[in-house]
Amino acid sequence: MLSAIVQARVYAINRGVANYSHDHFVHLALAGRWPLCRSLLTLDLPTQPGVSKQQKKTKDGHFVASGLQNPPAPTPQHDGFVGFLGPDRQLHLSFSLLLAGSFLLFSWWAVDYVGSGANKVILVFATVVGMFMAFNVGGNDVANSFGTSVGAGTLTMKQALLVAAIFEVSGAMIAGGDVTETIRSGIVDLSGVSIGPTDFLNIMMSALFAAALWLLFANRMGYPVSTTHSIVGGIVGAAVTLGFVSGQGSTALGMVQWDEVGQIAVSWVLSPVLGGVVSYLLYGAVKRHILLYNEEIEQRLLEIKKERIAHRERHRAAFERLNEIQQIAYTGALARDAVAANRRDFDPTELESDYYRELHEIDTKKSSIDAFRALQNWVPLFAAGGSMVIAAMLLFEGFKHMHLGLTTMNNYFIIAMVGAAVWMATFIFAKTLRGESLSRSTFLMFSWMQVFTASGFAFSHGSNDIANAIGPFAAILDVLRTGSIESKAAVPTAAMLTFGITLCAGLWFIGRQVIATVGRNLTTMHPASGFSAELSAAAVVMGATILGLPVSSTHILIGAVLGVGIVNRATNWALMKPIALAWVITLPSAAILSSVGLVTLRAIF
Repeated sequence: MLSAIVQARVYAINRGVANYSHDHFVHLALAGRWPLCRSLLTLDLPTQPGVSKQQKKTKDGHFVASGLQNPPAPTPQHDGFVGFLGPDRQLHLSFSLLLAGSFLLFSWWAVDYVGSGANKVILVFATVVGMFMAFNVGGNDVANSFGTSVGAGTLTMKQALLVAAIFEVSGAMIAGGDVTETIRSGIVDLSGVSIGPTDFLNIMMSALFAAALWLLFANRMGYPVSTTHSIVGGIVGAAVTLGFVSGQGSTALGMVQWDEVGQIAVSWVLSPVLGGVVSYLLYGAVKRHILLYNEEIEQRLLEIKKERIAHRERHRAAFERLNEIQQIAYTGALARDAVAANRRDFDPTELESDYYRELHEIDTKKSSIDAFRALQNWVPLFAAGGSMVIAAMLLFEGFKHMHLGLTTMNNYFIIAMVGAAVWMATFIFAKTLRGESLSRSTFLMFSWMQVFTASGFAFSHGSNDIANAIGPFAAILDVLRTGSIESKAAVPTAAMLTFGITLCAGLWFIGRQVIATVGRNLTTMHPASGFSAELSAAAVVMGATILGLPVSSTHILIGAVLGVGIVNRATNWALMKPIALAWVITLPSAAILSSVGLVTLRAIF
């Protein structure tokens, strides 16, 4: 120790801080300034059974031996450039370059695609607006989908980005469909209105820009809102405004399909309620049959461990009270018991010492506990059920644009086979984890289950919900190329790829606030609760699609998260109030922004 302090003082004198106290020198040595000092000081730190020296130094943020607070870690030295972009500067720069490159390459391709007679200024502006919309869809919708996974600690932000990049883009590319519906008839019926291609382009661009602006605001506030409601509000606002400014005010409001708007209003309540109810029931079952059982088992194992320690200490103290002759005799009995206990035909009645007789009783209690019963019996069932729901969602939703030609029986057979395969794989996986602790095994199993659920959700989202950005933009490209308004528009592969990349960039740049809301701020998440919320949302989306109920996947997932919080009695209702308000004002806000945008675009173009 003296040598360490001398070296510390020499260092302090050289650095001009010779007036440091003795405690400061200990801090410096323990911080690893000099390996020799650190090794010398470490020798002075007492340890306890089962606790390493390093653990003793860092337990509860204090040095146990000295009672000193941990010294502050040295401040990293970064240049201004690194400080501005943060530690992920390479990914920031990579995505920035990827976005710029995608825009330039797509614009170059689109100029040739629409032909020489198209307005290139409108094309470039529409491309910017469309990518801006996809960027914000990634920051809200995709972030909402991965919020539970990141919040539960199953995926890091970079891992979520990787999963999104693979499954969102592949979903858009593989199963996104070759054509998309325009709004010639739908939420707004333009069939009875005289409208030219330029006005149609203005409606689409205004709707995209307004929806993107509203989503950007929601992203900055951390509010998960419906991108579908945003784009619908934009289209309604632009179409109605066009009717008034073009002198067709008498038919402007009649263009809006108000029953469709009413269904959107119904979804504000129906979606979160359905998601919450299913999540409450599912997570309640998971908690009751698995989590609480594991918690009880871990408590019993801990008590047995303490009993073993107390048993050993009690007999050690009793042994020390014996005289030398008694100790020799007792040691012989212990040796004979140790040999007997290792025989295959071991008979507990042969034990001579109280130590081994009591130890055998303790071990019998421990062996009678089936610690992995819940993981081997219940987790495979939940995993199989979840895989069947995800398989159904992919077959009926994710792959619906691929026209696979599968009959209903084919689909049911595939779903059943997927469930059986996942049950078997999960059961085998649970058996391989018997060497791990119970809490670690539970975390691993639900983490993998949540990753697969999130991946399936991402693929389905990429194949369907990307239409909120690509649909209006595909209509713009089609009008620029043909000069006419059709009920369906072709979706070029280049557009799908570009918008898929932009979607992932939006998740990376502006998705953190929504992820924090969904995965941490509404309620605390862990892999089991995150899996339950995602699976509940997928099941409700699938059921609502089959029944034709007006629902929003975003609202359903938020309801599912709230259901988890209700089970745990840890729901942040104060945060839910502004989120619910944002849901209600999404459509009118996007409509107002779109109205302003339409008037502006008509003045420009």
